Amino acid sequence: MNLPLILTITAVFVALGMLVLAFAGPSVGKAKTRRLATVRDRHANSTEAVVAAQMRRTIAATSAGSSLSSLIPRRDLMEKRLRRTGKNWNLSQYAFVSMGLFVVVTGTLLVLRTPFPLALLVGLLGGIWLPFAVVGRLITRRVNAFTARFPDAIDLLVRGLKSGLPVTETFQVVSHELPGPVGEEFRGVVERIRIGNTMEAALQESAEMLGTPEFQFFCITIQIQRETGGNLAETLANLSDVLRKRAQMKLKIKAMSSEAKASAYIVGALPFFVFGIVWMMNPQYLAGFFTEQRLIVTGLGGLGWMSIGVFIMKKMISFEI
Repeated sequence: MNLPLILTITAVFVALGMLVLAFAGPSVGKAKTRRLATVRDRHANSTEAVVAAQMRRTIAATSAGSSLSSLIPRRDLMEKRLRRTGKNWNLSQYAFVSMGLFVVVTGTLLVLRTPFPLALLVGLLGGIWLPFAVVGRLITRRVNAFTARFPDAIDLLVRGLKSGLPVTETFQVVSHELPGPVGEEFRGVVERIRIGNTMEAALQESAEMLGTPEFQFFCITIQIQRETGGNLAETLANLSDVLRKRAQMKLKIKAMSSEAKASAYIVGALPFFVFGIVWMMNPQYLAGFFTEQRLIVTGLGGLGWMSIGVFIMKKMISFEI
């Protein structure tokens, strides 16, 4: 039995084991214990007992799945990225998906008799870069959806303030009237204010989660108005107009730089495309890049220079407003 077949069989068993661990339901004993603890905490009389129960639930939720998610470096940043997607994902699920992709991609390439170094490299790329890119894409999509509807939310706030409603009530109106990320973020702000946070702290937490200058402008506007006074409705109306003009300028710059971006994408992807086509037509012609030391060093050097070129092109076609 050769090495690729052994690795493939091992990969299949590892993938099956991870699927079982990922989709296995909770045990009956743990579920019974959790229900008893919930009933006991529900009928607790003192405030200290309620606080202790909340702390136990928080610790249990934090420690769940920590054995696998502890392998992820910089867990706090990854948890923040997962929260920014708006999905109910945790680090354990992210780690399961990454390991599963690595096993599946590597095993598939080994079955297709791909050289082991190439299969391992592509497997690592699929297991590490692909989930990270998907999370980043979801974050970008959610932030863009929030930015597109945020001026409408400010206009709704202005109408509520002009009608005599307090600021917190207008936040609640926005959370109910506007769907999508805008309503979710304002709903989170309202909930944090209800549990005792100040308005500035609640807004700042959402600003750090979104990471957009538009919402940061909004937070600064609210904070300055609360400290110095003035007509908040008029200030927010001016902010809404500025944000709309900013969005129009972004669209103009995107249209003007689309040709340069297309050229950069083609130039950056062309070497990899040619390498893949030649590999499919004549694998022996490029086999030396995975066996001979000089060709391996040459290939790695070429990848390094190409990465530098792609980085420079990305900086040249990226415009900040």
